[in-house]
Amino acid sequence: MGKPTGFLEYQRQTARVLDPKIRIADFHEFRIPLSREKQKLQGARCMACGVPFCQSGATLGGMTSGCPLHNLVPETNDLVYTGNWKQAYLRLSKTHSFPEFTSRVCPALCEAACTCNLDGEPVATKENERAIIETAFEEGWVKPQKPMVRTGKTIAVVGSGPSGLAAAQQLNRRGHSVTVYERSDRPGGLLRYGIPNMKLEKAVVDRRIRLMEEEGVRFVVNTDVGRDIKAEELLKKYDRVLLTCGASNPRDLRIPGREAGGIYFAVDFLGKVTKTLLDSDFQKAPKELAKGKNVLVIGGGDTGNDCVGTVIRLGAKSVTQLEMMPEPPAERTEANPWPQWPKILKTDYGQEEAAAVFGHDPRVYQTTVTEFIPDKKGNVCKAKITKLKSVCDEKTGRMKMIPVEGSEEVIPAELVLIAAGFLGSQKYVTDAFQVAVDGRTNVKTASEGYETNVPRVFAAGDMRRGQSLVVWAIREGREAARAVDESLMGYTIAIIPP
Repeated sequence: MGKPTGFLEYQRQTARVLDPKIRIADFHEFRIPLSREKQKLQGARCMACGVPFCQSGATLGGMTSGCPLHNLVPETNDLVYTGNWKQAYLRLSKTHSFPEFTSRVCPALCEAACTCNLDGEPVATKENERAIIETAFEEGWVKPQKPMVRTGKTIAVVGSGPSGLAAAQQLNRRGHSVTVYERSDRPGGLLRYGIPNMKLEKAVVDRRIRLMEEEGVRFVVNTDVGRDIKAEELLKKYDRVLLTCGASNPRDLRIPGREAGGIYFAVDFLGKVTKTLLDSDFQKAPKELAKGKNVLVIGGGDTGNDCVGTVIRLGAKSVTQLEMMPEPPAERTEANPWPQWPKILKTDYGQEEAAAVFGHDPRVYQTTVTEFIPDKKGNVCKAKITKLKSVCDEKTGRMKMIPVEGSEEVIPAELVLIAAGFLGSQKYVTDAFQVAVDGRTNVKTASEGYETNVPRVFAAGDMRRGQSLVVWAIREGREAARAVDESLMGYTIAIIPP
């Protein structure tokens, strides 16, 4: 695919990124895509390798290598190169529900597994994907796909994140009547309130939601299933229920001072910021949350980075981001060969912005917080942190992180954001449906399937597999849709793409 010698003739080129000090002035996307002609040259770099790891989605070294959706990457890259944009869209649509989301927020598992990445720069597949779907929208190729015939079967999807949306889209196109329940005031779940606007414009989410509504999917917001409406009511009203509520049970810190004011779970904080922006049509940002404050972000992952970028836009005085684990190497080690996911140091947009504003990377490795210190009003004002070291547990043989004696330090912190990951689904939902859960409170399903122990109740996405990527959520939603369809009809068919 592409041009056999393209990777030798053309250098990798990606979207122009606004300077950090410019882009932090607002909450809008800051990547300016290449022109279509320049993007075509990036498609040319696909080298038609015999074994395309980019689309494998295989598990190597405990991590995913290549696209979990098995997108036909070499084929779409070739179609970009030849300028057959409509065919590229049709080909991408065979495996993908929402390329407009993953082309903005996915860590590009396809590119990490690209053969060109073995000894050079990978094909810019992620941006090729964005160019395909945005061209399709601009040209009017993305149209509502209304089913020709309705089956008479009804399905409730609980949760409107990427997994729920993917399942609802597929089931509706199959001809079933689908209602999506969302506890927030707007549909989108993680896409809406878990990912900042500068990373994923909410207008992009709204565009897809409107399209799904035109296709016949019904959205019910401000309805918390398990509280506002009973599980029994849904099971009585619908033929099947699909739980896609996400892994929304955040990991907490049980340390002295945790009850102090000014300490938030990261996703709650990010959601509050986004809601203020949306409610004011982006005329108001809640700067009072962080302006002039020393901010402590606990967690070195994607959510932690999103917190860093967000508080900088809100006028934070300083930002410190704690990471328990050691700093990753700059290059692959012998124990981490291609095409495994590269376990190397990555600097994301938030860290770039912090370095530009404060003069240094905000991340502090092998460090944890041991105590929050409140002021006289009960609000956090300081945090006690300590260094960690890696030692081998004599009983288990595993490495663990323990405090370094005498390394304690007190730092100012008037705002603390806990981005330490999630433990699984929320108990009130699983209790309401009486579904079995594992030790991490993820919903148990049939082996390599999606049906729970409760008849007619299915589960998918982070709620089933645990905290993961948007692309994995979409795959689970699509596969769960097939499982639900088969349980209703006795067989299932591939959903016809546009």
